Amino acid sequence: MRALAISATGMAAQQLNVEVIANNIANINTTGFKRARAEFTDLLYQISRRPGTAVRGGEEVVPEGIQLGLGVRAAAIRKLHEQGSLSNTGNRLDVAIVGRGWFRIAGPNGETLYTRSGAFNTNAQGQLVTIDGYQVQPPITVPENAIDVVINAEGRVFARIDGETELQELGQLTLANFTNEAGLEPIGDNLFRQTEASGEAIVGAPGDEGFGQVRQGFLEASNVDAVKEITELITAQRAYEMNSKVIQAVDEMLSTISRR
Repeated sequence: MRALAISATGMAAQQLNVEVIANNIANINTTGFKRARAEFTDLLYQISRRPGTAVRGGEEVVPEGIQLGLGVRAAAIRKLHEQGSLSNTGNRLDVAIVGRGWFRIAGPNGETLYTRSGAFNTNAQGQLVTIDGYQVQPPITVPENAIDVVINAEGRVFARIDGETELQELGQLTLANFTNEAGLEPIGDNLFRQTEASGEAIVGAPGDEGFGQVRQGFLEASNVDAVKEITELITAQRAYEMNSKVIQAVDEMLSTISRR
């Protein structure tokens, strides 16, 4: 029976759904993490009679056809780029984006990557880097004799030098926007890569039109909602069980036929 294959596609779809939910829950405390959602589409239909087909004699057409769906398949795993809540860390090098935008990071081989995680630090040369040591773009270097770092809402970075009253400007943080953020490719370590689907990066300063601002001493938390994820997990589990029940019912029907 075709119901076996149809229900098998349903079970595979719900298994993928649970795996996506599991990854969301696993990253509930990951800075700047964006939750994902599995999206599905129905498969091709087996058509015995099309709607609108002429009935016998060709005088009238049938209002409805006979079209049997053959199951479901995964269409996409979509990242939901919604703003996460802000967490006050008190660390002067932590920076959160409020609104649209991505920090630009110099990845391996000079490739420009993008992140919402502003958990920055300085390396041995005083350069502003991510927690994995990737340099923030454009490069900003904090002097050895700096006693404080100040980052304003527009992304301008200043250093307070011991013994000096005036702040020394070190550089400007810039942000990147994309026409289709869902088209960015996640590569791990809180980093994303632009693709043809995302479009080219549009670079600007925090506070410019279409760009968010930054807040020093804060980090953007994961946008995973624990209650919503558990609810969706229960829904996916029930859907999986229902598909398995269909397989059991079909198996019993086939057993009845084989006993005759």
